[in-house]
Amino acid sequence: MFTWDLRIRFVDTDASGRIHYTAMFRYFEAAEFEFLRCQGVAYQDFSSHSFPRVHVECDYKGATQYDDLLTIGVTVAHVGNSSFTYAFAAKSVDGRDIASGKITVVCLSKATGKPAAIPDAFRKALG
Repeated sequence: MFTWDLRIRFVDTDASGRIHYTAMFRYFEAAEFEFLRCQGVAYQDFSSHSFPRVHVECDYKGATQYDDLLTIGVTVAHVGNSSFTYAFAAKSVDGRDIASGKITVVCLSKATGKPAAIPDAFRKALG
C-alpha cells in the first residue's frame, strides 16, 4: 500500500470546523497522483487517452478537523481491460479510521471517445 500524508486545510472545512465531505475526494485524488508519480507515470504521459472518473464513493468513519494530520493509503483494487479502481483508506495519526473509498477510472481514446485498452506502461504501473 502506498501512503501519503497531508494536513486538513482550513478551506476544506465546513461551518462546524470539520472536514467538508467533498474535500476527502480531493485528498484521495491527490494521493492517487502521488502514487502514480512514485510509479513513474502520469496521466499526461498518455496524450492520446483521457481518464475520466466514472464512479466515486466514500464512507466516513471518524471526525477530523482543520490542521489534523491524515495518512491516505492507496491500493489498486481492480484492473480490467479499459478500467481500473483505486481503493483509499484515510487514518488519523493515532490510527483512527477516518474514511475509506473507491474511485473507478476508465481509459478513453481521445480519437473515438470510446473505452480503450489501458496502455501497457500504465497497466504495469498499476501493478
